Amino acid sequence: MTKIAVSILSTTDNLTKVIKKIDKTDADYLHIDIMDGKFVSSKSFAFSQIAKETKHTSKKLDVHLMVQNPSKEIANYALLNVEYITIHYEIGEQIITLIDKIKSYGVKCGISINPATDVQKIIPLLPKIDLVLVMSVHPGLGGQTFLANAIDKIRLLKEQIIKNDYKTVISVDGGINQEIAHVCQEAGADIIVAGTFIVTSNDFQSQITKLRS
Repeated sequence: MTKIAVSILSTTDNLTKVIKKIDKTDADYLHIDIMDGKFVSSKSFAFSQIAKETKHTSKKLDVHLMVQNPSKEIANYALLNVEYITIHYEIGEQIITLIDKIKSYGVKCGISINPATDVQKIIPLLPKIDLVLVMSVHPGLGGQTFLANAIDKIRLLKEQIIKNDYKTVISVDGGINQEIAHVCQEAGADIIVAGTFIVTSNDFQSQITKLRS
């Protein structure tokens, strides 16, 4: 069954209430987007805020680091109830060192690729990582429109994973609604990340069920 990670990036007020509502659903993960104002133009949550707020949920965390220098953030978030810490391929040559650092904490490692990044570049990393996060919007802001080239990336990644018997899972994030979620699942996505579609509704569970069905 496809897993659902609920993003809180588009939550503008009463974060505690939203997280408690997510905790009452059957969502698999709480997706945390961390932005530094450097790798992307926006800034999001401070670690101290996330550490405090996530005490209101038993959900495993799926942490997406949209930051230029992730090392300190990795050390912080590895202390929480986290399953995945994902860094961006686009940060450059330090990527292998950071993969090893994430894994040294016993945490699963993800690599994210931006819409403009050639998916072929990440193929050599598949045996080293646990997750690929395909960005289907430009990272940094919630509520954007889904970019269709993500589907081809998902298909190509799934082909490589099956061909080589890798254990890597594919996640997709950005502009997700019910119809797009189903197309992504058919292409091979294992995890659907959705924020606006869920947290702006009155019934979180109903929206999650629509994404799974």
